Amino acid sequence: METKNENSDVSRAEELKNQANEAFKGHKYSSAIDLYTKAIELNSNNAVYWANRAFAHTKLEEYGSAIQDASKAIEVDSRYSKGYYRRGAAYLAMGKFKDALKDFQQVKRLSPNDPDATRKLRECEKAVMKIKFEEAISVPVSERRSVAESIDFHTIGNKPRSSSMPTKTALVAVAAAVMVVAVRGFVTTEILMVLVSVVLGAFWWGSFSEVEPQYSGARIEGEEVTLDFVKTMMEDFKNQKTLHKRYAYQIVLQTRQILLALPSLVDIPVPNGKHITVCGDVHGQFYDLLNIFELNGLPSEENPYLFNGDFVDRGSFSVEIILTLFAFKCMCPSSIYLARGNHESKSMNKIYGFEGEVRSKLSEKFVDLFAEVFCYLPLAHVINGKVFVVHGGLFSVDGVKLSDIRAIDRFCEPPEEGLMCELLWSDPQPLPGRGPSKRGVGLSFGGDVTKRFLEDNNLDLLVRSHEVKDEGYEVEHDGKLITVFSAPNYCDQMGNKGAFIRFEAPDMKPNIVTFSAVPHPDVKPMAYANNFLRMFN
Repeated sequence: METKNENSDVSRAEELKNQANEAFKGHKYSSAIDLYTKAIELNSNNAVYWANRAFAHTKLEEYGSAIQDASKAIEVDSRYSKGYYRRGAAYLAMGKFKDALKDFQQVKRLSPNDPDATRKLRECEKAVMKIKFEEAISVPVSERRSVAESIDFHTIGNKPRSSSMPTKTALVAVAAAVMVVAVRGFVTTEILMVLVSVVLGAFWWGSFSEVEPQYSGARIEGEEVTLDFVKTMMEDFKNQKTLHKRYAYQIVLQTRQILLALPSLVDIPVPNGKHITVCGDVHGQFYDLLNIFELNGLPSEENPYLFNGDFVDRGSFSVEIILTLFAFKCMCPSSIYLARGNHESKSMNKIYGFEGEVRSKLSEKFVDLFAEVFCYLPLAHVINGKVFVVHGGLFSVDGVKLSDIRAIDRFCEPPEEGLMCELLWSDPQPLPGRGPSKRGVGLSFGGDVTKRFLEDNNLDLLVRSHEVKDEGYEVEHDGKLITVFSAPNYCDQMGNKGAFIRFEAPDMKPNIVTFSAVPHPDVKPMAYANNFLRMFN
């Protein structure tokens, strides 16, 4: 009888695995995970089930869980190459190249004639060699100079100013000096100094570069970013035109100055009768960002936005996204608030496409400039003293106060532990208490943790992003936590809606608006990502 039951469990487990495979093919990864889990409960000694569930976790960016499942597959069958393969892929996605290399070396040993394993091992070896080279030539943090401070956007261009105005100014200055001599019969030291200053200043202005005459895109006249400029720039981007580097530098450098003056936790006042819109991850999906503005209006003092991190990576229009958001910040700082996400970091940008896209559309210097400016982004916001907005989530300890967040020294790459890391990486969980992170970074926190944090800080609601949701949002923790995600049909494959939340003062009740993806040019997500990561996508 026992043998019969065991055979029945094995057969049922296989049926569940087949159902899970179908769900996976339909991009229903959460459902696939649930079905693989049921199969594992019936037969935990099948390495395939563990490896398949690891793959589904990878698709949901739950790399910590993927590594655990792949390790279990290896424990069940140490000769099962797919276990090492899935774990290596998860390590790669986390930027842990040396750990990934060990697993792909084992895949190669187990499958020496597999060309796919050979190709992936070679790419992983290249990545590790590149890291070692970068480490060898890297400058200590204490000795690094600001990239931004070495750039003067006024001088960016390919031709000297052709105007004869400086020459005319110099001639006028000389004529004025001659008249002074004719009238007074002498030249004082002061007059000579003014004369020399005028002449040198005129030639200094004339030495400034201007953009090429054939450039037909948006132009910033003088120092001020205007709404007309931003509209023209967005229309150019929509038509896949590029912005001149001179103006891109100006936008990023001016944004840097604005962000530099902000605290790590920014308070946003919303007067009675006014509103603010909170958006989640947009991940380089520029055409969906345009749709948000179409549905909800452009950012302005009367229609402010808070974008809650992860502006870049994955989608292949990240440069267009970041320049648009930064341009609105320059135009009117109170029209748009920007928070840092876990993807506003060097380690993520190297892997998930932003770094490659910046090199392709702008230049190498912009890679370093964006990395520097991302370190100036605030970590969290509080709206009207009641709504706490952060990209990831809460903390591994109780008792964290808003003053502790304000005191964080954010001007660095995100660390792998501590308050800053947890703000950017943590996720809610349905169970109370705390648990390990399914991502492998940060932690998972329950409704009791959310409740205590809100009560300790006299807050009503926690809004966070960081996770794709089928409806574009999810309300959890007894209504005290809302996840909002604003990249519909994420990576052109998830089929999810996007959402944003409008809060109107004084009641500050969340009004959630959902929307679907819109068409975009035929440039695939991850088009600029590292070669090895594209292999797995």
